[in-house]
Amino acid sequence: MTRTLVSSTQLKRGRVLYWTLLAVVVSVFTLVFIGPLYWMVTGALKSAQEVAQTPPTLFPRDPQLSNYTAAWEQLNLGKLLFNTFYYAAGAVVFQLIFDTAAAYALSKLRPAFGNVVLGAMLATLMIPAMVLIVPQYQTVISLPVIDVSLLDSPFAIWLPMVANAFNIFLLKRFFDSIPEELMQAAFVDGASPLRTLWSIILPMSRPILGVVSIFAVTAVWKDFLWPLLVMPHPETRTVSVGIYAFAGGTPQNVVIAASVIAALPTVIIFLIFQRNIMSGLTSGSLKG
Repeated sequence: MTRTLVSSTQLKRGRVLYWTLLAVVVSVFTLVFIGPLYWMVTGALKSAQEVAQTPPTLFPRDPQLSNYTAAWEQLNLGKLLFNTFYYAAGAVVFQLIFDTAAAYALSKLRPAFGNVVLGAMLATLMIPAMVLIVPQYQTVISLPVIDVSLLDSPFAIWLPMVANAFNIFLLKRFFDSIPEELMQAAFVDGASPLRTLWSIILPMSRPILGVVSIFAVTAVWKDFLWPLLVMPHPETRTVSVGIYAFAGGTPQNVVIAASVIAALPTVIIFLIFQRNIMSGLTSGSLKG
Protein backbone atom coordinates (compact mmCIF):
# COMPACT_ATOMS: atom_id res chain seq x y z
CA MET A 1 0.00 0.00 0.00
CA THR A 2 1.43 3.40 -0.99
CA ARG A 3 1.71 6.01 1.77
CA THR A 4 1.14 9.68 0.93
CA LEU A 5 1.23 12.95 2.83
CA VAL A 6 -2.54 13.34 2.33
CA SER A 7 -4.89 10.47 3.09
CA SER A 8 -7.18 9.07 0.41
CA THR A 9 -10.22 10.21 2.42
CA GLN A 10 -8.97 13.80 2.43
CA LEU A 11 -8.27 13.57 -1.30
CA LYS A 12 -11.83 12.40 -1.97
CA ARG A 13 -13.26 15.18 0.18
CA GLY A 14 -11.08 17.69 -1.65
CA ARG A 15 -12.32 16.47 -5.03
CA VAL A 16 -15.94 16.66 -3.90
CA LEU A 17 -15.41 20.20 -2.58
CA TYR A 18 -13.61 21.23 -5.78
CA TRP A 19 -16.29 19.92 -8.12
CA THR A 20 -19.05 21.38 -5.94
CA LEU A 21 -17.47 24.85 -5.97
CA LEU A 22 -16.80 24.57 -9.71
CA ALA A 23 -20.43 23.63 -10.41
CA VAL A 24 -21.72 26.51 -8.27
CA VAL A 25 -19.42 29.09 -9.88
CA VAL A 26 -20.19 27.91 -13.42
CA SER A 27 -23.94 27.91 -12.70
CA VAL A 28 -23.85 31.44 -11.25
CA PHE A 29 -21.86 32.84 -14.16
CA THR A 30 -24.13 31.04 -16.65
CA LEU A 31 -27.19 32.63 -15.08
CA VAL A 32 -25.53 36.05 -15.08
CA PHE A 33 -24.72 35.87 -18.80
CA ILE A 34 -27.69 33.88 -20.07
CA GLY A 35 -30.31 35.60 -17.90
CA PRO A 36 -30.52 38.89 -19.84
CA LEU A 37 -30.54 37.04 -23.16
CA TYR A 38 -33.35 34.79 -21.95
CA TRP A 39 -35.36 37.78 -20.73
CA MET A 40 -34.87 39.53 -24.05
CA VAL A 41 -35.92 36.53 -26.16
CA THR A 42 -38.97 35.73 -24.02
CA GLY A 43 -39.90 39.40 -23.64
CA ALA A 44 -40.07 39.71 -27.42
CA LEU A 45 -42.83 37.07 -27.43
CA LYS A 46 -44.97 38.70 -24.73
CA SER A 47 -47.72 41.27 -25.01
CA ALA A 48 -47.05 44.85 -23.94
CA GLN A 49 -49.06 44.34 -20.74
CA GLU A 50 -47.21 41.14 -19.82
CA VAL A 51 -43.83 42.79 -20.34
CA ALA A 52 -44.73 45.64 -18.00
CA GLN A 53 -46.34 43.58 -15.25
CA THR A 54 -44.75 43.03 -11.82
CA PRO A 55 -43.58 40.45 -10.91
CA PRO A 56 -42.49 39.39 -14.42
CA THR A 57 -43.45 36.04 -15.90
CA LEU A 58 -40.77 33.49 -16.75
CA PHE A 59 -42.60 32.21 -19.84
CA PRO A 60 -44.89 34.04 -22.27
CA ARG A 61 -48.53 33.18 -21.62
CA ASP A 62 -49.50 33.67 -25.24
CA PRO A 63 -46.38 33.82 -27.49
CA GLN A 64 -46.79 36.48 -30.17
CA LEU A 65 -44.47 36.06 -33.14
CA SER A 66 -46.16 39.05 -34.73
CA ASN A 67 -43.97 41.27 -32.53
CA TYR A 68 -41.03 40.55 -34.83
CA THR A 69 -43.02 41.52 -37.90
CA ALA A 70 -44.16 44.73 -36.21
CA ALA A 71 -40.61 45.53 -35.17
CA TRP A 72 -39.30 45.01 -38.72
CA GLU A 73 -41.96 47.25 -40.24
CA GLN A 74 -42.40 49.97 -37.63
CA LEU A 75 -38.70 50.54 -36.91
CA ASN A 76 -37.56 50.14 -40.54
CA LEU A 77 -35.02 47.52 -39.44
CA GLY A 78 -34.11 46.60 -43.01
CA LYS A 79 -32.61 50.03 -43.64
CA LEU A 80 -30.96 50.18 -40.23
CA LEU A 81 -29.35 46.75 -40.63
CA PHE A 82 -28.13 47.63 -44.12
CA ASN A 83 -26.50 50.82 -42.80
CA THR A 84 -24.80 48.93 -39.99
CA PHE A 85 -23.54 46.19 -42.33
CA TYR A 86 -22.18 48.87 -44.65
CA TYR A 87 -20.34 50.69 -41.86
CA ALA A 88 -19.01 47.41 -40.45
CA ALA A 89 -17.72 46.26 -43.85
CA GLY A 90 -15.92 49.57 -44.39
CA ALA A 91 -14.40 49.38 -40.91
CA VAL A 92 -13.08 45.88 -41.65
CA VAL A 93 -11.48 47.00 -44.93
CA PHE A 94 -9.84 50.09 -43.43
CA GLN A 95 -8.55 48.25 -40.37
CA LEU A 96 -7.16 45.34 -42.38
CA ILE A 97 -5.29 47.71 -44.70
CA PHE A 98 -3.91 50.31 -42.31
CA ASP A 99 -3.55 48.31 -39.08
CA THR A 100 -1.86 45.45 -40.93
CA ALA A 101 0.56 47.87 -42.60
CA ALA A 102 1.39 49.50 -39.26
CA ALA A 103 1.90 46.17 -37.51
CA TYR A 104 4.05 44.84 -40.36
CA ALA A 105 6.26 47.92 -40.27
CA LEU A 106 6.72 47.73 -36.49
CA SER A 107 7.32 43.98 -36.46
CA LYS A 108 9.40 43.26 -39.56
CA LEU A 109 10.68 46.52 -41.04
CA ARG A 110 11.56 47.94 -37.62
CA PRO A 111 11.86 51.65 -38.38
CA ALA A 112 13.77 54.09 -36.18
CA PHE A 113 11.91 54.85 -32.95
CA GLY A 114 9.49 52.03 -33.73
CA ASN A 115 9.35 50.97 -30.08
CA VAL A 116 8.61 54.55 -29.07
CA VAL A 117 5.74 54.71 -31.55
CA LEU A 118 4.40 51.36 -30.32
CA GLY A 119 4.64 52.47 -26.71
CA ALA A 120 2.80 55.70 -27.50
CA MET A 121 0.03 53.75 -29.24
CA LEU A 122 -0.32 51.32 -26.34
CA ALA A 123 -0.43 54.25 -23.93
CA THR A 124 -3.62 55.42 -25.62
CA LEU A 125 -5.32 52.25 -24.35
CA MET A 126 -5.06 53.75 -20.86
CA ILE A 127 -7.17 56.76 -21.89
CA PRO A 128 -10.92 56.31 -21.26
CA ALA A 129 -12.90 56.35 -24.50
CA MET A 130 -15.28 59.00 -23.17
CA VAL A 131 -12.38 61.45 -22.80
CA LEU A 132 -11.75 61.30 -26.55
CA ILE A 133 -15.36 61.90 -27.60
CA VAL A 134 -15.17 65.72 -27.57
CA PRO A 135 -11.88 66.12 -29.52
CA GLN A 136 -12.94 63.44 -32.00
CA TYR A 137 -16.29 65.13 -32.55
CA GLN A 138 -14.64 68.53 -33.04
CA THR A 139 -12.35 66.93 -35.61
CA VAL A 140 -15.27 65.31 -37.45
CA ILE A 141 -17.42 68.45 -37.69
CA SER A 142 -14.47 70.41 -39.10
CA LEU A 143 -11.67 68.29 -40.52
CA PRO A 144 -8.31 70.04 -40.01
CA VAL A 145 -6.60 71.72 -42.99
CA ILE A 146 -9.40 71.04 -45.51
CA ASP A 147 -12.24 72.24 -43.19
CA VAL A 148 -14.77 69.60 -44.30
CA SER A 149 -17.55 68.19 -42.14
CA LEU A 150 -17.88 64.40 -41.96
CA LEU A 151 -21.28 64.35 -40.26
CA ASP A 152 -23.60 61.76 -41.83
CA SER A 153 -20.63 60.41 -43.76
CA PRO A 154 -19.44 56.81 -43.25
CA PHE A 155 -15.89 58.16 -42.89
CA ALA A 156 -16.97 59.61 -39.53
CA ILE A 157 -17.17 55.98 -38.34
CA TRP A 158 -14.43 54.44 -40.47
CA LEU A 159 -11.55 56.83 -39.76
CA PRO A 160 -11.68 56.68 -35.94
CA MET A 161 -11.88 52.89 -36.18
CA VAL A 162 -8.56 52.75 -38.03
CA ALA A 163 -6.60 54.11 -35.06
CA ASN A 164 -6.97 50.92 -33.03
CA ALA A 165 -3.88 50.31 -30.90
CA PHE A 166 -5.17 47.00 -29.57
CA ASN A 167 -5.61 45.46 -33.02
CA ILE A 168 -2.22 46.76 -34.14
CA PHE A 169 -0.66 45.15 -31.08
CA LEU A 170 -2.42 41.83 -31.79
CA LEU A 171 -1.21 41.85 -35.38
CA LYS A 172 2.33 42.78 -34.38
CA ARG A 173 2.51 39.95 -31.84
CA PHE A 174 1.39 37.50 -34.50
CA PHE A 175 3.87 38.84 -37.04
CA ASP A 176 6.63 38.52 -34.43
CA SER A 177 5.94 34.78 -34.27
CA ILE A 178 6.65 34.33 -38.01
CA PRO A 179 10.26 33.09 -38.42
CA GLU A 180 12.77 35.64 -39.65
CA GLU A 181 14.26 33.00 -41.94
CA LEU A 182 11.22 33.28 -44.21
CA MET A 183 11.73 37.04 -44.47
CA GLN A 184 15.43 36.65 -45.22
CA ALA A 185 14.75 34.01 -47.86
CA ALA A 186 12.25 36.32 -49.55
CA PHE A 187 14.73 39.22 -49.56
CA VAL A 188 17.43 36.96 -51.02
CA ASP A 189 15.03 36.03 -53.83
CA GLY A 190 14.58 39.72 -54.57
CA ALA A 191 11.13 40.22 -53.07
CA SER A 192 10.28 43.73 -51.95
CA PRO A 193 8.81 44.36 -48.46
CA LEU A 194 5.37 44.81 -50.01
CA ARG A 195 5.69 41.59 -52.00
CA THR A 196 6.84 39.74 -48.86
CA LEU A 197 3.82 41.05 -46.97
CA TRP A 198 1.42 39.97 -49.69
CA SER A 199 2.91 36.57 -50.55
CA ILE A 200 4.25 35.34 -47.19
CA ILE A 201 2.96 37.26 -44.19
CA LEU A 202 -0.73 37.64 -45.09
CA PRO A 203 -1.34 33.99 -46.13
CA MET A 204 0.14 32.87 -42.81
CA SER A 205 -1.88 35.44 -40.85
CA ARG A 206 -5.41 34.40 -41.75
CA PRO A 207 -6.36 33.46 -38.15
CA ILE A 208 -5.41 36.82 -36.67
CA LEU A 209 -6.85 38.72 -39.64
CA GLY A 210 -10.13 36.94 -39.00
CA VAL A 211 -10.01 37.98 -35.34
CA VAL A 212 -9.38 41.62 -36.25
CA SER A 213 -12.26 41.51 -38.74
CA ILE A 214 -14.65 40.11 -36.14
CA PHE A 215 -13.53 42.71 -33.59
CA ALA A 216 -14.15 45.47 -36.14
CA VAL A 217 -17.64 44.20 -36.96
CA THR A 218 -18.69 43.83 -33.33
CA ALA A 219 -17.23 47.24 -32.42
CA VAL A 220 -19.36 48.98 -35.06
CA TRP A 221 -22.41 46.85 -34.29
CA LYS A 222 -22.50 47.53 -30.56
CA ASP A 223 -21.40 51.18 -30.64
CA PHE A 224 -24.10 53.65 -29.70
CA LEU A 225 -22.82 57.03 -28.52
CA TRP A 226 -20.49 57.80 -31.43
CA PRO A 227 -23.00 56.95 -34.22
CA LEU A 228 -25.62 58.91 -32.29
CA LEU A 229 -23.40 62.01 -32.50
CA VAL A 230 -22.06 61.74 -36.05
CA MET A 231 -25.08 60.17 -37.80
CA PRO A 232 -27.97 62.50 -36.87
CA HIS A 233 -29.99 62.01 -40.07
CA PRO A 234 -32.60 59.19 -39.93
CA GLU A 235 -31.36 57.75 -43.25
CA THR A 236 -27.80 57.22 -41.94
CA ARG A 237 -28.52 55.77 -38.49
CA THR A 238 -27.11 52.49 -37.26
CA VAL A 239 -29.39 49.82 -35.84
CA SER A 240 -28.68 50.66 -32.19
CA VAL A 241 -29.34 54.37 -32.73
CA GLY A 242 -32.44 53.64 -34.82
CA ILE A 243 -33.99 51.41 -32.16
CA TYR A 244 -33.29 54.09 -29.54
CA ALA A 245 -34.84 56.81 -31.71
CA PHE A 246 -38.08 54.85 -32.25
CA ALA A 247 -38.31 53.43 -28.71
CA GLY A 248 -40.23 56.41 -27.32
CA GLY A 249 -43.42 55.87 -29.30
CA THR A 250 -43.21 52.09 -29.80
CA PRO A 251 -44.60 49.36 -27.48
CA GLN A 252 -41.93 47.83 -25.24
CA ASN A 253 -42.42 44.30 -26.54
CA VAL A 254 -41.86 45.49 -30.12
CA VAL A 255 -38.66 47.30 -29.07
CA ILE A 256 -37.43 44.11 -27.39
CA ALA A 257 -38.19 42.13 -30.55
CA ALA A 258 -36.17 44.66 -32.55
CA SER A 259 -33.29 44.21 -30.10
CA VAL A 260 -33.38 40.45 -30.65
CA ILE A 261 -33.22 40.90 -34.42
CA ALA A 262 -30.35 43.39 -34.05
CA ALA A 263 -28.39 41.02 -31.80
CA LEU A 264 -28.74 37.94 -34.02
CA PRO A 265 -25.99 38.76 -36.59
CA THR A 266 -23.22 39.21 -34.01
CA VAL A 267 -24.32 36.11 -32.07
CA ILE A 268 -24.30 34.04 -35.26
CA ILE A 269 -20.86 35.39 -36.24
CA PHE A 270 -19.44 34.46 -32.83
CA LEU A 271 -20.92 30.96 -32.86
CA ILE A 272 -19.54 30.28 -36.33
CA PHE A 273 -16.07 31.74 -35.79
CA GLN A 274 -15.44 31.12 -32.08
CA ARG A 275 -12.71 28.57 -32.84
CA ASN A 276 -11.03 31.00 -35.21
CA ILE A 277 -11.15 33.69 -32.53
CA MET A 278 -9.43 31.50 -29.95
CA SER A 279 -6.83 30.16 -32.39
CA GLY A 280 -6.05 33.65 -33.65
CA LEU A 281 -5.65 35.06 -30.14
CA THR A 282 -3.38 32.25 -28.94
CA SER A 283 -1.30 31.54 -32.05
CA GLY A 284 0.80 34.67 -31.61
CA SER A 285 1.95 33.45 -28.19
CA LEU A 286 3.49 30.18 -29.46
CA LYS A 287 6.83 31.68 -30.45
CA GLY A 288 9.79 30.18 -28.69
